[in-house]
Amino acid sequence: MKTTILSIITALFLGLNFAYADGDKEIKIKTSAICEMCKARIERNLGLSKGVKESNLNLTDKVVTVKYNPNKTTPEAIKATIINTGYDADTQVANQKAHDKLPSCCRKTAAAH
Repeated sequence: MKTTILSIITALFLGLNFAYADGDKEIKIKTSAICEMCKARIERNLGLSKGVKESNLNLTDKVVTVKYNPNKTTPEAIKATIINTGYDADTQVANQKAHDKLPSCCRKTAAAH
């Protein structure tokens, strides 16, 4: 009897976890990132954001792909994190104070390296 109840509880628990994983969403955001330091900075700050499961910045096309839980965050909040890190997010311009704090090689005016 205990084994049956434990099996049912385990099945329900696993089922709930899969249901939440299926509810995750993905968004792609164009950034003004230039180099590996930019990539690391954006991915780290997104990783610290509530609801963000995973992020990956492709420096070739400057697009960051973010997987997130829509119950905990929104695309606007994700873009705000990028903007407040000092980078553009799609058509929204970076926070100027944050941009000015970036290393000179990571600013928009810097040449690609």
